[in-house]
Amino acid sequence: MAIASSSSSIRPLNHSSLFPKCPSLSHHSQFRPPPPFSPPSFRSTVRATSAVVLERESITQPQDTTEVELFACPVCFEPLVRKGPSGFNLPAIYRSGFKCKKCNKTYSSKNIYIDLTVTAGTKDYTEYQPARTELFRSPLVSFFYERGWRQNFNRSGFPGPDEEFKMAQEYFEPAEGGVLVDVSCGSGLFSRKFAKSGTYSKVVALDFSENMLRQCYDFIENDDSILTINLALVRADVSRLPFTSGSIDAVHAGAALHCWPSPSNAVAEINRILRSGGVFVGTTFLRASPSTPEILRPFRQRIQGNYNYFTKEEIEDLCTTCGLINYSSKVQQSFIMFSAQKP
Repeated sequence: MAIASSSSSIRPLNHSSLFPKCPSLSHHSQFRPPPPFSPPSFRSTVRATSAVVLERESITQPQDTTEVELFACPVCFEPLVRKGPSGFNLPAIYRSGFKCKKCNKTYSSKNIYIDLTVTAGTKDYTEYQPARTELFRSPLVSFFYERGWRQNFNRSGFPGPDEEFKMAQEYFEPAEGGVLVDVSCGSGLFSRKFAKSGTYSKVVALDFSENMLRQCYDFIENDDSILTINLALVRADVSRLPFTSGSIDAVHAGAALHCWPSPSNAVAEINRILRSGGVFVGTTFLRASPSTPEILRPFRQRIQGNYNYFTKEEIEDLCTTCGLINYSSKVQQSFIMFSAQKP
């Protein structure tokens, strides 16, 4: 989960205040993966191969390639043209430059991630986000996310990263071999698992937080097996995703929905980028479960602070209203994992 680097001064960490407080609700689960779907067997990448220069010694000297990228301009959603070495891995991507032919805007690597926000490249303009968004841009929160913060989620019914990953993989069976985007990836806890699984042709770890992406890279740097596989780190806004419509096979959002400034805009964007039959899987904290007395439900949001917590029924309504189908979920105390598909 997350959204990304704090601009405020850092005070000593109050361990108990860092964690979202969620009520412990009674167990109720219903876990049904979506119906089987056979993804199209044809996927293509438009590519202009590099020129080959033959020297007198007959040694082939490969030059940089120019290709139409997976990524799109967040301003006009036109596919970006990439100039640089071929390949979809950290070393290759971050030696490349990206440009939109329609609006002429250019995007470049920030050493460890590509900044594909609308405000990328601005010098004098600053756009501040809600407090819950800015919180996850803090270097302190980014550092502690996998070092204590995330472990606290089990108090609210989260089964733990390994079990959550296993559950998500069951939902994502129709998307095997395709492109997966882990939105609001935080420090890349699940992005790394998806990439190392070998299940997907490409994995994009996407977050709004610069510091979360830096922390993700720190973890990757200590695991040589991830550096050369098909994984990219991207800074982007979940309400303005830098992909063309219908280009993504799977979207994951772990413990993220309650942090988004506008969940409806974000889910609508996820629906836009998913191909037909593509799968969206998310987890979040519930505001109430079916066992919560009706009279208490209106007060839950006030108790839980600035986050957008929802009921199970509200999440289903949000997904279906944004055009997704085949909704299913599993609930355990305040934890919910839900899934829906693009028609």
